[in-house]
Amino acid sequence: MRLSEYIMVLLAALLISTPAQAQTNANVLLRSVYVKVQKAKDYTAEANITVDMPFIHMLPINAKIYFKQKDKFKVESNSIAIVPRQGFDQASKILADTGSFTAIKQGDEKIGKIQTSLVNVIPMSDTSDIILGKFWIDAKQHVIIKSQLTTRSSGTVVTEYTYGKEVEYGLPDQMIFSVDVKKFKMPKGISSDLNKTDTVKETNANGNKKGKIIISLSNYQVNKGIPDSVFKK
Repeated sequence: MRLSEYIMVLLAALLISTPAQAQTNANVLLRSVYVKVQKAKDYTAEANITVDMPFIHMLPINAKIYFKQKDKFKVESNSIAIVPRQGFDQASKILADTGSFTAIKQGDEKIGKIQTSLVNVIPMSDTSDIILGKFWIDAKQHVIIKSQLTTRSSGTVVTEYTYGKEVEYGLPDQMIFSVDVKKFKMPKGISSDLNKTDTVKETNANGNKKGKIIISLSNYQVNKGIPDSVFKK
C-alpha cells in the first residue's frame, strides 16, 4: 500500500472511531457518577434555602429533605419551600437509564480550579420531558460539578454543586440553581403566601427574568433507614 493510500485509510478510521470513542468515554463517565450516588440508599439533610428571583423576596427558609431510592423524595418545612427536583433526583434518573439516551463527550473544561469533562445527553424518545442534558463531571472524584437540564416543563435549569464531607456519596454541601422564572414551576400557594407577607418586589432595571435558588445542606444522615410511611405524610 502506498503512503498516500495508507494515510487516507488511517484518516477514515479515525473519523469513524472518534464518535464511537466519545460515546464510550461519555458512558464511562456517567456510569462512574451513577455508581457513586448509588452508595446513598437513603438520606436526610437539613437545608437552608435562599431565593433570589424577580418579583419575589423571601426570607431564608429552613427545611428537612428526605430521599430514598429509587425515587422517593420529600421536603418538610413550616414555610413554602422552593426546591427544584432537577438537582436532587432527575439527574440520577437520567444516569440510571443509559438505554434511553445518547451520551457524547464534548471536551474538557475548567470550572474554578476543577478540571471537568463535559458530557451531552440527548434522549432517544421525543416524548421525554428532558430535551437536552449537559453534565460537567469531575472524573477524579466521580461527581457532577455543574449540570444544565433543558426540559419542556420547566425550561432550562443550571445547577452548580459544591462538595464537602459527603463527597464519598456524591452528596453536595451546596447547590445553586439558575432558573428561567417564566417557565419554572412555583409551588402551589406561593403567590398567596407572598401577597400575605407583602414580599412582592418589582423587576430590576434590566428586566431580568432569571432567578437563583441557593440550597445549603448540612447534618446528613446517610443509610440510616427511612420508612416508606415518611413519604406518604
